[in-house]
Amino acid sequence: MGSSRSDVVDEPIDPDTGPAPSAGPSPWRGQGPVVGVVAAGGALGATARYGASLLWPTPPSAFPWTILLVNAVGCAIIGVFLALVTEVWTAHRLVRPFFGTGVLGGFTTFSTYAVDFTRLVQDGRIAIAFGYLMGTLVVAMAAVWAAVTATRRALGTYGGGAYGGPGGRAAR
Repeated sequence: MGSSRSDVVDEPIDPDTGPAPSAGPSPWRGQGPVVGVVAAGGALGATARYGASLLWPTPPSAFPWTILLVNAVGCAIIGVFLALVTEVWTAHRLVRPFFGTGVLGGFTTFSTYAVDFTRLVQDGRIAIAFGYLMGTLVVAMAAVWAAVTATRRALGTYGGGAYGGPGGRAAR
């Protein structure tokens, strides 16, 4: 009775059936915490955006200034955050997913931007719709660039940034 199964049956063990899989690493050691902080941050960011839309509501036929402003402000904050975490301090591994992806991803809203564009087209305001479509992209990119540039100048890291050069993290 003390013999193993392979001793009892004189056949090879099926190579397709290996040992029982282990339970694996705890989800708290892998991506579980990242998903959790992105979700929590997203809830905060979306709540802030919703608050902005309550403070400055956009009537159905009006230009969506609130969403344009939210996206511009959110992109500027992304620029400051990007410069800080890449050139000034090393953040905890969950800070970037929480704040960058979660909070700012929930705050900025390119889905509402698409809905607003569609609404303007359906209202027959084609030129305004395409102006909003392109203008939002230009404003968002300009906000990120201006915020990164201003943050770098304020910190004295404008010359090289994280990739080397005067003042960058790689040069320290």
